Amino acid sequence: MDRAGLDRAYSNGAFIPGADGFPPRWLAQAAAFRDSLGARARLDLAYGPGARQRLDLFLPDAPPRGVLVFVHGGYWMAFGRETWSHLAAGALARGWACAMPSYTLAPDARISEMTAEVARACAMAADLVAGPVVVTGHSAGGHLAARMGCADQAVPRLARVVPISPLAELAPLAGTTMNEKLRLDGRECAAESPARLARAAGVAAHVWVGAQERPAFLWQARVLSEAWGCGWTVDPGRHHFDVVDGLADPASALTGACLDGLG
Repeated sequence: MDRAGLDRAYSNGAFIPGADGFPPRWLAQAAAFRDSLGARARLDLAYGPGARQRLDLFLPDAPPRGVLVFVHGGYWMAFGRETWSHLAAGALARGWACAMPSYTLAPDARISEMTAEVARACAMAADLVAGPVVVTGHSAGGHLAARMGCADQAVPRLARVVPISPLAELAPLAGTTMNEKLRLDGRECAAESPARLARAAGVAAHVWVGAQERPAFLWQARVLSEAWGCGWTVDPGRHHFDVVDGLADPASALTGACLDGLG
């Protein structure tokens, strides 16, 4: 497939009605959620020296059962933790804490450096909250969540990873226009593609993807589930921008995939 074809394959907003309206709604929902928590929202905690090496920690009413780490997407080039705070609601209602890190974006960092940053953020979350650690994330954040579950990582007390619409095989991205900023090469694709890496012993995994997503994302999700021998869910009616909504609902199947049987 040529560059134009790959760009189209990995374009999401162009195929979602009203796509431009999603980011401002997310920001408004996230800000309202943070405001509602008061002191239970611990914001802008540094896990490293970089300007974007910060996380927000949201706490339930009682001592937490564990911590869910959510890693945001944006093709490794956009967004930050502030856009997604409301997605912590499902975990908090079930008695879990939720940590949301930002990380340095391309072109200021390569994907391998982002992996290392998210690993440090997860380690800090484990230091702050006792109990099991679960890592989930969406799109590029799904890639980074999956990387936390690989055998070359060592997130403390990691029990489960739930990559949502993950980019699990990076080779196609190297052929897109985005790679002018991502700078993926063959070596980094091999080292940073979760579908080419072993899952860590003792870490459970479940892959989640929307049924109405671009075919490339359905392929990416299936490739990871097959490589890791884990389950995957194709969420009916969900596209790339609303597939994460279930995280705000403690009774949703997505929240259950993250937390059921733990803590």
